[in-house]
Amino acid sequence: MKAALKTADGRFEIAEVERPIIPSSDFVLARVAVAGICGTDLRHWKKAEKELECHIVGHELAGEVIEVGEAVHDLKPGDRVVIETVMGDGVCEYCAIQRYNICEHLYDVRTKYVSRAYAEYVCGPSRKFYKLPDHVSFEEAALIDTFSVCLHAHHLGQVGVNQRVAIIGAGPIGLGQLQLAKLAGADVIVADPVRTSLDLATKLGADAVIDNSGEDFAARVMAFTGGRGADIVFECAGGESMPQTLPMATRAVRRGGKIVVVGGFDAGATTIPLEWQRLQMSEIQILLSASFAFHDIYPEQGMVLDLLAKGKLDARTMITHRFDLDRINDAFDTADRKEETGAVFVALNIT
Repeated sequence: MKAALKTADGRFEIAEVERPIIPSSDFVLARVAVAGICGTDLRHWKKAEKELECHIVGHELAGEVIEVGEAVHDLKPGDRVVIETVMGDGVCEYCAIQRYNICEHLYDVRTKYVSRAYAEYVCGPSRKFYKLPDHVSFEEAALIDTFSVCLHAHHLGQVGVNQRVAIIGAGPIGLGQLQLAKLAGADVIVADPVRTSLDLATKLGADAVIDNSGEDFAARVMAFTGGRGADIVFECAGGESMPQTLPMATRAVRRGGKIVVVGGFDAGATTIPLEWQRLQMSEIQILLSASFAFHDIYPEQGMVLDLLAKGKLDARTMITHRFDLDRINDAFDTADRKEETGAVFVALNIT
C-alpha cells in the first residue's frame, strides 16, 4: 500500500509498504478515505526525531471497511466508518474502567494499530470502528477525533448554562470547544493572534473575540465578564506557546474558577512560573485533559458522532484546505503557516 513515512528531518516521503493484515478474529481492515492534520502532528513537523523515522503517523481518519474478522458481526465490507485511535492495552486497571486514555501503554498500542492515518489501509479492533450515517461525509468524520478531545475537556470543565467561558486558541480544538460551550448555553470569548481564525470563531457563534497579538487578554476577559473573570478558561493552543498561554489563563479566570488545559505539552520538563499563592488562595482549579475515552456509560467518540449527525456540530465550516496524500508535505506546510494561509483544518485525501 501507499503510505507517508516520517523522514529523518521530520518531513514525509511517499513509499510502498506492506499492507496490514487482520491479526485476530475481532479486528477490521479499512481503506482510509480522509485524514486530518492535528496540532500534535504539527508539533513534530520538521523535527528530527529518531523514534518516528520511517513510521506511519496520523490519528484523525475515516474510511471504508474492506475486511472483517470472523467474530465481527456488526460491520461488513463496504460500511463507511470513522475510526477511534485512542486505544490502550485493554488489560490494565485503567482500561478496565474505560479510562484507556491514560493507559500506560496507550501510545505503544495505538501507534501499532489504529493511529496510522497517513496510509491507504488501517487495521484495528471492531469496537474502534463507528458506522457513519450516509449524510456525514468522510471529511466531516475526520474531525470527530478533534471534537471528541473537546468533549472530554468539556466534561472535565462541567460547562453549564449562562457560564462565561474564555478559550485561548482558535484552531480546530478551540473552535470545537467553542461549539460545545455554546451548545451548553455558555457565553464564549475566543482569543487567537490569527485574524482569519477569529473570523471563523465569530461565524461559529463566539460572542466576542480577542486578537491577543495586540490586545490584553485578561483585560478583555474581565470586561466580558463584568470584572469577575471567566468561570472556565480552556487553554487550546499548547506546545511552544504554553509558557505564555497558561499564565494568561490564570490571570483571566475568576476566583473559584477552572482552567482546563487541552493543548498538548512537548515531551520533557516544561518550566512555567505561575502565581501559585494567588491560585491557591483563590481555589482556582487547573485541570489537565488527555484525549478522550468514556463519559459514564457512553463512548465520547460515539457521542460526538451523534451530535454531528444531528447537525449540532459544524465540521464543514472548519475545513479550509484539501490535499492528496502525495502532497502531504505541502499540506503540513500550509497548516503550519496558518497566519499566511488561513488554515484551520487541513484534510488529506488518502484514497
